[in-house]
Amino acid sequence: MPKMKTKSSAKKRFKVSATGKVIAGQAGKRHGMIKRHKKFIRDARGTTTLSEPDAKIIKGFMPYDR
Repeated sequence: MPKMKTKSSAKKRFKVSATGKVIAGQAGKRHGMIKRHKKFIRDARGTTTLSEPDAKIIKGFMPYDR
C-alpha cells in the first residue's frame, strides 16, 4: 500500500494545534494597507483558527497531522 501524501501547499500554510484545531495566518494583509482601517490592521495580527468546515478540508490535505 503506498503512503498517503501531504499537500505541499497545505503544509506550508497551516499547522494543527494540540487540540486538533487548524491554525492559519490572517488573510488580507499582503498589500493595500493604506486603504485598511487601523482597527482592521490591529485585529489581523498574528494567526487565527479556521472554522470547522474549512478545517475539515485542510485536514484532508494533511493526513498525518491529525
